[in-house]
Amino acid sequence: MLLDEIPSLDLADFLSGDASRKAKFVQELGAAFNTIGFVAIKGHGLTNDFTSKLYSEVEQFFQSPDTLKQTYEIEGIAGQRGYIGKRKETAKGFKVPDLKEFYHVGQPRKEDGDSVWSEYPENVFPAEYPDFEKYTVEAYQTLEKAGKSLLQAIALYLELPEDYFESRVKNGNSILRAIHYFPILDPDSLPEGAVRAAAHGDINLITLLMGASAEGLEVLRMDGKWIPITALPDQVVVNVGDMLDRLTNHKLKSTIHRVVNPPREKMGTSRYSIPFFMHPRSEMDLTCLSSCVSTEYPKIYTDMTAGAFLNERLIELGLKKA
Repeated sequence: MLLDEIPSLDLADFLSGDASRKAKFVQELGAAFNTIGFVAIKGHGLTNDFTSKLYSEVEQFFQSPDTLKQTYEIEGIAGQRGYIGKRKETAKGFKVPDLKEFYHVGQPRKEDGDSVWSEYPENVFPAEYPDFEKYTVEAYQTLEKAGKSLLQAIALYLELPEDYFESRVKNGNSILRAIHYFPILDPDSLPEGAVRAAAHGDINLITLLMGASAEGLEVLRMDGKWIPITALPDQVVVNVGDMLDRLTNHKLKSTIHRVVNPPREKMGTSRYSIPFFMHPRSEMDLTCLSSCVSTEYPKIYTDMTAGAFLNERLIELGLKKA
């Protein structure tokens, strides 16, 4: 069945302690990820008040001069922390960079003796906006917690132990990305094909996107039709990333999506968006689950770790040199 809009679910059903509500959530989440690859979730833990304060901090930073923002652009880490400037990222298979700038916040460091910390660059936060760190880190931790619950539901749908992903995402390489799609003041000067975010699949396991500040997100349905994605203010939009697609041999689908340019009369306006890209630890094995491989659905992906796959994609995006 082809959907004209993405299904809406409430994470409270999964966490309710009611076996039938939980089972229904698992099946509906799995069905959505089997078909359109996107779902709108409420009960994720972010309040509207918190989200508006977070967006306010992010907007203040992006409205500051480029010279200030560029002081938080760190060489040699493939854009994994801090500021990434305008037109620095190009979607896989495209020649024209996306019309955006963004800021990356990674896993907040803990003194727990985990060897994984040696792999991650330190977070960097703009000193000029002292609340930027407070709100982005809290958003990171809230969305990571919701993401872990969703991965438990996904594990049950795949008939794996409920805690299958727990050890694989503990202190995982997840990223909170605050994005500014900057105003396009002279639309006629744009290179041919330049859009806010060209058609792409996400790299990670799942993405949790809190309501963006303007329309523009579209998802490619299986019949080749683009449909707009809109979420209510109290929902986050969750989609399957390429890593989960690989793990499940394309049973759970990483759906191609894009952010189109606004109509000409709105091109002079900004759009802000804050997705949380949930990544596992780099050593996670993404080899297709044997339960997802059959004579009807032969294995379509080569064996790879999450770290190797991420590295490959960062090179394809132009954020890292081969």
